[in-house]
Amino acid sequence: MADLSADIIQTARDKGLRIATAESCTGGMVSAALTDIAGSSAVFERGFVTYSNQAKIDLLGVSPETLAAFGAVSNEVAREMALGAKTRAGVEMAVSITGIAGPGGSAHKPEGRVCFGLASPAGVAVEQVDFGALGRANVRIAARDYALRLLHDAISQSD
Repeated sequence: MADLSADIIQTARDKGLRIATAESCTGGMVSAALTDIAGSSAVFERGFVTYSNQAKIDLLGVSPETLAAFGAVSNEVAREMALGAKTRAGVEMAVSITGIAGPGGSAHKPEGRVCFGLASPAGVAVEQVDFGALGRANVRIAARDYALRLLHDAISQSD
């Protein structure tokens, strides 16, 4: 992932884009992958680790009503997290992650379900991925890598 992170940083620098992250189940792994790259401070503004619902509300402005209606692991919350990170950090690109790394889950929200948001000048896109019961560490790694690819693709395609 170092090559992907380096490409994100370089492409964002070339295009004059700044980045923020809003992470729940990954606990800062995306931010760490980006800041592992020398010179990342030129584009990486900040990362929000919002593990609890209250942190999502306080730091990102996620609506308590959205959390109550859909739960923390939902496209709706991922959308509000990404938009909150973009707005509050004053950046052009923000990626969000909220999911169930495990162990556990339910029939309605199984272990390995992760929702992603990407806020950019083009708007906010969300998607849900079911990685399956890979084990906590592997779900977190898969979610980190997926978020980095989303960010990379969005930055590469931006004008």
